[in-house]
Amino acid sequence: MAATQTATEPTKSPSTTSLEAVLGTGEHPPRPSAAAASLAFGWRAVLKIKHVPEQLFDVTLFPIMMTLMFTFLFGGALAGSTGDYIQDLLPGIMVMSIVMTTMYTGVSVNEDIRKGVFDRFRTLPIWRPAPMVGYLLGDLMRYALGSAVILVVGLLIGFRPEGGVLGVLAGVALLLVFAFSISWIWTSVGLFARSEKAVMGISMMLIFPLSFLSNIFVDPGTMPSWLRAFVDVNPITNLTTAIRSVMAGTPDAGALMWVAVAGAVSIGVFGSLTMWLYNRK
Repeated sequence: MAATQTATEPTKSPSTTSLEAVLGTGEHPPRPSAAAASLAFGWRAVLKIKHVPEQLFDVTLFPIMMTLMFTFLFGGALAGSTGDYIQDLLPGIMVMSIVMTTMYTGVSVNEDIRKGVFDRFRTLPIWRPAPMVGYLLGDLMRYALGSAVILVVGLLIGFRPEGGVLGVLAGVALLLVFAFSISWIWTSVGLFARSEKAVMGISMMLIFPLSFLSNIFVDPGTMPSWLRAFVDVNPITNLTTAIRSVMAGTPDAGALMWVAVAGAVSIGVFGSLTMWLYNRK
């Protein structure tokens, strides 16, 4: 019987020449700037919406339902008519709807971590905060769309802002800036929470008290003093007051200042916390 001989393949190690041929020896492309990297990640967030348009239900159908439901449910009882009530309610509904939508930023961050996409981001030679800023830039489009939907519905059922077009645009811009600033809270939550459900639970636990214990639906003057003390310092109350005043053509300097302070503190504290968690994830 002839002995079976097994041929052993010689070990091949790539030479420096072959590696250079594969990798190329030409000039490498320049590193993207912070703005270019952030816009690229923002465009990625927009493309995700394009491929799954159902994600827009929370900034289209939900605000319509909220505006109509609260206007016709409480308008007659609280203000005597829906026409009078919508003048105060609409800025508040805008605030509540958009602020609630901001928590989905944290859900997106957590989802990318779970799928391993985040590990790829961390290997890229880019400005470190770019992925986080990209999430927020993409979501700004959602906030603008939600604000436009609420305004159109409000105008159809009787909302007439005395501040005119400029007042309305200033109010929407103020809302978008505030939404951008508090979204850093949810990026932090998205980084340390262990599941999307945990992100949703934590976010709702914070957003609901802030939204309903405010001046969105009723005058705080009718509340008990202990509750009014909380409502008066609530950032949602000050944001609603500021947007109402701007849309009415009589800007409230005090409320605008508190909104600016709350936004700056949110970015300073939670932006730093987000990047600290991001670098250690």
